[in-house]
Amino acid sequence: MELILTVMADDRPGIAERLAREIEQQQGNWLESRMATMAGKFAGIVRIELPDGHFEATQQALLGLASEGLAIQIERGHNATTPATEHRLEVVGNDRPGIVREVTNALANLAVNVIDLQTEIEPASMSGGTLFRAKIEFTLNESQSMTGVVKALEALSPDLMVDI
Repeated sequence: MELILTVMADDRPGIAERLAREIEQQQGNWLESRMATMAGKFAGIVRIELPDGHFEATQQALLGLASEGLAIQIERGHNATTPATEHRLEVVGNDRPGIVREVTNALANLAVNVIDLQTEIEPASMSGGTLFRAKIEFTLNESQSMTGVVKALEALSPDLMVDI
């Protein structure tokens, strides 16, 4: 059985280790994760695999970490049923309020399934402003095209560049 854990806590050393120790004690296998610190908070998402019959004890143990300041949500994972291919692209443009909504709206309108979205702003060396950068991993089914995705994103703004 696979579980997806979301973890939030005030940032401090040892959070990932404490979580890993508890998963190992429950005979779980840590399969993959994404973790970050933002504005003094630790945020993580972890996919683990458990032997059959270990869900209740693992759930109780992980939720018990709340006494140590870890807020954990647990969901059962499942496999995708629609065949799809994975793609990656990067979008760069002048930062402005609403740009994330514009990009995600364009993808949603095409029924693109986003599986990883990383965004950041950085200084624009030439203009003195800020640049928006998004790294997007997504899947397309056989009726969708990468060309359509790129055209939709480039149509958002003349300064928006899409790199596959």
